[in-house]
Amino acid sequence: MVINNIRDLRRSKKWSQADLAERLDVTRQTIIAIENHKYCPSLELALKIAMVFETPVETIFHLEERRNEK
Repeated sequence: MVINNIRDLRRSKKWSQADLAERLDVTRQTIIAIENHKYCPSLELALKIAMVFETPVETIFHLEERRNEK
């Protein structure tokens, strides 16, 4: 699963979900789904998010480590 820290980044800028959605030209529901790890954004949207936060995409999104189960 892809994990992100968008909620923390958004809050550090004192933006509401609606503020971020407007900056990205998406719905507030999209932001909610991304923050709750229910939706993995497209590459295009992930890059836009990185641009908005002026942060490399790989510091915003990362793969959740999974334990090998045998």
